[in-house]
Amino acid sequence: MAELEVLGTHCQHLRLTRVAQTLPTLLEQAAQQELSYSAFLQSVLETEVAAKIEKHQAMRVQMARFPFHKTLDGFDWKAQPSIDPKVIKELATMRFVANGANALLLGPTGVGKTHLSVALGLEACRLGLRVMFTTAAALITTLGKALYENRLEERLKILTQPKLLIIDEIGYIPIDRQGANLFFQLVSRRYERGAILLTSNQSLGAWGEVFGDAVIASAILDRLLHHATTVNIKGDSYRLREKRKAGLMKSTLTPHSEA
Repeated sequence: MAELEVLGTHCQHLRLTRVAQTLPTLLEQAAQQELSYSAFLQSVLETEVAAKIEKHQAMRVQMARFPFHKTLDGFDWKAQPSIDPKVIKELATMRFVANGANALLLGPTGVGKTHLSVALGLEACRLGLRVMFTTAAALITTLGKALYENRLEERLKILTQPKLLIIDEIGYIPIDRQGANLFFQLVSRRYERGAILLTSNQSLGAWGEVFGDAVIASAILDRLLHHATTVNIKGDSYRLREKRKAGLMKSTLTPHSEA
């Protein structure tokens, strides 16, 4: 017993937290399996490495500030047949992040754009990448405040640090000229250096109206689309579909239009 306590103390000093917690079990398993010294040491180290990887991943997920946690496994592919799962799974490899490229998820409200963006962000965290999630409205507000407080350069540096920046809901709220200029500066800073994954309920042709300036919108798109994967999602909102199934909404089709 005294020997076990000494081993536990050594583990604590070396910050081998998980090993300290599981040491009795590890020793029992080693005895039952008659492990060699090297095999036992490998088991001990693997236990601690797995714990540290898990801890660091949890920290990355927390720092990303996702609005919720949803995975690709939980996505209803059958409900959105316009999406090619192969394209999304290719994005999940994060090769586009390594290449400093971008991804755009476009489609009407409620078709799963945010779900996919969060799922891809969580996958990036799992692969050891630093991620930041924000809505377009929150981003523009943050940049505007930084400009007012003469801290724009500092804020832009912070926003260029994550390997993957996820910007959700572009187009839901109009962006004024100042906001458009600030957004352009951010996109320019990350161009070919840091990946951006964004979602929008507006077609790219409507971005001139979204940003209130066709010239700025064109400049933004020029940089975003130079190296990018664009996913156009068509179909009904999940929420509207569920309401129809529950009989809470009538179909918009008329007897004449059903033909």
